[in-house]
Amino acid sequence: MFQASYFLLSVGVLLQVLIVVNAELITPSIWPQPVEFQTSTGLTNVGLFEYTSKNGAVNTLEQAYKRYNAMIFQHNTESSDTTPVEVIVDDNSEAYPQLDTDESYSLTIPSPENSGEPIKIEAKTVYGALYGLESLSQLVMYDYDKQRYIISATPIRISDSPRYKHRGMLLDTARHFQPIPFIQRVVDSLSYSKYNVLHWHVVDTQSFPFESKTYPKLWKGAYTKPERYSQADIKDLVEYGRLRGVKVMIEFDMPGHASSWCKGYPEVCPSETCTEPLDPSSNATFPLIRSLLGECNGANDGNTEALFPYQFIHLGGDEVDYKCWENDAEIQQWEKEQGFSGSEDTYKYFVEQTASIAREQNRLPVQWVEVFEHFGSTLSKDIVIHVWKEKTTLDEVLSAGYKALLSNQDDWYLDHETTSWQTMYKNEPTAGLSKSSDPSLILGGESCMWAENIDPSDLFNTVWPRAAAVGEVLWSPKIDDSVDMDKVENRLQTFRCLLTQRGISAAPVNNHRTRMAPPNPGSCYYQR
Repeated sequence: MFQASYFLLSVGVLLQVLIVVNAELITPSIWPQPVEFQTSTGLTNVGLFEYTSKNGAVNTLEQAYKRYNAMIFQHNTESSDTTPVEVIVDDNSEAYPQLDTDESYSLTIPSPENSGEPIKIEAKTVYGALYGLESLSQLVMYDYDKQRYIISATPIRISDSPRYKHRGMLLDTARHFQPIPFIQRVVDSLSYSKYNVLHWHVVDTQSFPFESKTYPKLWKGAYTKPERYSQADIKDLVEYGRLRGVKVMIEFDMPGHASSWCKGYPEVCPSETCTEPLDPSSNATFPLIRSLLGECNGANDGNTEALFPYQFIHLGGDEVDYKCWENDAEIQQWEKEQGFSGSEDTYKYFVEQTASIAREQNRLPVQWVEVFEHFGSTLSKDIVIHVWKEKTTLDEVLSAGYKALLSNQDDWYLDHETTSWQTMYKNEPTAGLSKSSDPSLILGGESCMWAENIDPSDLFNTVWPRAAAVGEVLWSPKIDDSVDMDKVENRLQTFRCLLTQRGISAAPVNNHRTRMAPPNPGSCYYQR
């Protein structure tokens, strides 16, 4: 018996299967790792959870209770026993979460001797309570021998809160269209790893699938009519995310990456044959941008609800090629009239204009790091710089006093198929910063799923489980060189299996390339 259990332990089978070694229960784990996680040696039987909310259950929690019970208790048992779960929330507001929304929670699971006492989740907000429910769900196991549900290592006490406020994943739906049900499943999977932002890169050179009511011909730039997002779809998706604690940050990348805008409104582009960057000299360009962003931000009509209530809006600004501007006589004449010395001034004018529109509409502008590389400290300090290039740029951004998001491509780009989860996990945001940098200006970061080579057929096994490594870096306390990577791998193996049990097609943990098939028959908990 000992040899068999030791073998299972050595190959990373933990947590979802109850293992006994020297009569001691293996300590369960949660992904991402909580700040404080106290366990003991008890074994508590549990039945279907019966939730009560101290201040009255609001819709967000009521829906979460049903959702989690369905995920946790997948096996029919003869027992009709139930287990009380008391959820105590200080502020029951269901207002849309923002950057500073309190996401902390505590979770207390009593010992077997006190099994009549309720499991308690305490949080400041309903969104913190959602994370408590997720942690609780990862602790429940099914004992197949006795056909019962159990929580091992009780009593358990967890006190938890995220390290960073913005924990996002970029999803590109412009290079390949992702239907709404697939994006909803992405939102589901993000919530399991305590991500709280879906960065929706909805439009790019190749397609414009987004519906605008004020400029209805924009989505003529979609690949086909079925590959579009109506505003009704968008509203439903944003609310779907809110119910799971996941905010949606929309991105309209401009002035580059914008050829698809020209299909509906060619007057905003330099010419039919040279379509990007967008034409800043046209009288049509900035009114269109203002109105489009106004639809997203609820700024066009005082009675119109914002499509995207999150306080951040991403304005792109990356990879701007000046050739179309430099080869267009009208743009060249306009630059002279403006007193500009060339396309560099035009680029700065464009990014400042779009950021100004966002501010007027009560949004904080986020722009890719190129705007800082070109214009440095001359930019307004309220722009959030999204660092995607070399990690060294982050130090320069922080030293200049700008808030930042980190997505350095060598470590956190999910479309880089050979980047391992270990590389992603060891990408400490504050590593290598100089004394002149203020690490508190790092608002968080994002893993990025660019979609040149993904569509609904391979999305999830490209993203997961590697994105979970980024999720833990952004949630859990700072990871240093003393971390036991074997133990981390064991927990990630378990989390990957949890994802598959919940219908997320996560690839094996240690593939040489992401989304490779398992190499041979074997357990989910040991696929190499």
